[in-house]
This record gives sequence, structure tokens and C-alpha cells, in this order.
Amino acid sequence: MSDEGGSAAPIRVTAFVRGRVQGVGFRWWTRARALELGLAGHARNMDDGRVEVVAQGPAEQVDRLIDLLGEQPSTTNRPGRVQSVARMDGTWRDGVSGFVER
Repeated sequence: MSDEGGSAAPIRVTAFVRGRVQGVGFRWWTRARALELGLAGHARNMDDGRVEVVAQGPAEQVDRLIDLLGEQPSTTNRPGRVQSVARMDGTWRDGVSGFVER
């Protein structure tokens, strides 16, 4: 990935979203926002009721997605009700493309 301007360094983030986020279209909404931002990764339901979101791409776009996940109140008609978003920075992985619901 090219980093001509210096501000688009690629990053990978895992976010754990807690609240009423399963069975309400939250993963679909997350996938749509991630694709709009040009990100790769996935959103999946976890057994404890959270949704895990893994996103990688330019730092500015990944940060924007994480902000949208926890935005209160949501300006993008995000489904469900988010109580918290825990962010964990990770290591970039080559070969990841597209954004899927798991």
C-alpha cells in the first residue's frame, strides 16, 4: 500500500463492541460503513453477546470506522444500542481483502 502523503499509513485494529448489537443488523451496517471507507476485515458475533470488528486500511479511515461504531447518538442510523467499544491495535496482515460478516 502506498503512503505518499505520510498520513495514510495502514493499520489494523480489533474492536469489541458491547451492547444490543446482535440480531439487529449491526454487522451488516458495520460492513457497509467499512466498505464505504475502503477497509478490509470482518465483523462477527461473539458468544458473550459482543461483536468483534477487525478492520485494516489507512489509519484515518480505520479511526473513522471505530468512531462510527461508538458514536453517541448515532448520526448514521446505526442499528442496535452500543454501550462501549474497546479498541486493540494489532499488526498489519498482508493478503486481507474485502470486508465480510462472519
